Amino acid sequence: MSSSLLPARQFMQRLLGEQTVAYLLHLRPMEWPIMTAHFLLGTFIAVGLRLPWKATLLGWFIFVVLLNGGTLAINSAFDNDEGDIGYLRQPPKPPKYLLHISVLMLAASLLLGFLLPTVFAWSNAACVIMAVLYSVPPIRLKARAGWDMLINCVGFGLLTPLAGWGLTGRELNTAFVMAAIGFAFLFGSLYPLTQIYQIEEDRGRGDRTLVIKLGEAASLWLALVLAVLAHGFFGYGILRMQRNPLPVLISLAAWLIVLLPWLVKWRQWSPKQHEAGMYRALVAWAVTDISLLFLMWPTC
Repeated sequence: MSSSLLPARQFMQRLLGEQTVAYLLHLRPMEWPIMTAHFLLGTFIAVGLRLPWKATLLGWFIFVVLLNGGTLAINSAFDNDEGDIGYLRQPPKPPKYLLHISVLMLAASLLLGFLLPTVFAWSNAACVIMAVLYSVPPIRLKARAGWDMLINCVGFGLLTPLAGWGLTGRELNTAFVMAAIGFAFLFGSLYPLTQIYQIEEDRGRGDRTLVIKLGEAASLWLALVLAVLAHGFFGYGILRMQRNPLPVLISLAAWLIVLLPWLVKWRQWSPKQHEAGMYRALVAWAVTDISLLFLMWPTC
């Protein structure tokens, strides 16, 4: 056991065994808080604190634990990464039955999703299908430049908050749909940032990701343009609600603080510094979530 592992991970390995912990780690639970926040954003914007608790807990389990966990597990089962990956440092070797467990999780998510209202059920089903198309050969869209980003923009950016709204059973409104589209563009901004520090490993596998095809500089410019476009959709949605768009400008400023120095200094940065930049972008994402939650909170 490596002495560089986090103490909590060492403790879990002693308690549960390395194989059991390996299965858990490849579900990447470190991402679950981020997924939960983006998912529940839609729920809170729909109904405020009047949550339908049973539907919310069931929807969270289906979408975050089963769908997101299964998606990341099936990705690990085919990638066999050796270096750091998103939300998992020093990944253990994928255990023997990881693929089987990930398929069971995705199938369970698909079936259970239809226990909830239509918008949730079909948003969830679309994400299950995209999870398979993203990671599983021979299609494996994550290895096809442009398709890799599109899948993530639609799945995480657009459909995650839609599913959160959908579990409430409320009819969609234009302002929220504009915000969800904005999040699709915003994930288009985030996605290249999650790949820059993994370029060498992706090249070694023969994957042709968007960042590899475009190069670091063009990828960072793309991230900047998409972040600005995303905030245009946010602003339009807020104006439809006739509310003050100032918090949208604060959100945009948070993204510019991350992206502009990166554009200037990327040639001097090591993979570890690029990875740190990705986590700073996640902080900017949190600022966006909080800004929109404040602006779009239901008044009745």
